[in-house]
Amino acid sequence: MPSHNPVFGRGLSNAGAGNGRQSAPWGGAPQYGAPQYGAPQYGAPQYGQGTQDPYAAPSPYAQSPYAPPTTRYMTMDDVVQKTGLSFLVTVLSAAVTWALLPQSLALGLALPAVLVALVLGLVIAFKQIANPVATLSYGAIYGVALGAISEVFNNLYPGIVVQALIGTFGVFAGMLVVYKTGAIRVTPKLTRWIVGALFGVLALIVVNLVASFFIPGGLGLRDGGALSIVFSLVVIGVAAFSLLLDFDMADEAIRRGAPAKFAWYIAFGLLITVIWLYLEILRLLSYFQDE
Repeated sequence: MPSHNPVFGRGLSNAGAGNGRQSAPWGGAPQYGAPQYGAPQYGAPQYGQGTQDPYAAPSPYAQSPYAPPTTRYMTMDDVVQKTGLSFLVTVLSAAVTWALLPQSLALGLALPAVLVALVLGLVIAFKQIANPVATLSYGAIYGVALGAISEVFNNLYPGIVVQALIGTFGVFAGMLVVYKTGAIRVTPKLTRWIVGALFGVLALIVVNLVASFFIPGGLGLRDGGALSIVFSLVVIGVAAFSLLLDFDMADEAIRRGAPAKFAWYIAFGLLITVIWLYLEILRLLSYFQDE
């Protein structure tokens, strides 16, 4: 079954390949083994001159095609642990940037950090890199930008960062409950709607940015007015529904027997979505502070 997540679908297919598991044609247990099964041979062995003692031979599992697989398959505990560690590294990086670096220096590092994280994220996504170095490096680099941005917003509007963090956690927890209870099921049709909305939002952001070079405020999507509030609510909604795709991808990877290291790839996807959600909630809250 193909992944509902368009970003991770190919990575999930690659992760499942080569792990020695093949789905049975009737959907049953995976088949490990030879092309055919021979009939068992019965009868006591004859020991004579030149006959080897079978009990002195190496274990038959050393050469048997039916030997237990050596690959450890991914579990939900792997996803939780890797995702938690990725978020911890990101938060620590942001906290260090905020607490130890002067604001001017932190702001100077913010844009380079975003650009480096963007390039690294594209490499991870398109090459399906699933290892701790890649995911944790992405979190640490983007944490520098988050720390600088959060410090600026909090200096302008004291307490807004805590509100944004609470809002982000609330949306994440709410969508997880919605997914686990089956209130909203991830279907191919829903996936198409989410992906379409995602590309639509990104296109509007780019067009607004380009228009801002020629028209003050661009299309008015980020100037703090009523249209900006509506647009931010739409973006938050798209980011929230994108979490459903991430949750579904994790469940599907477990069902298909992906290796344990693939949890780092899932953690990377969740990290992207949550960072995007946090920044948009932070922006939305700032609009209300200006009222």
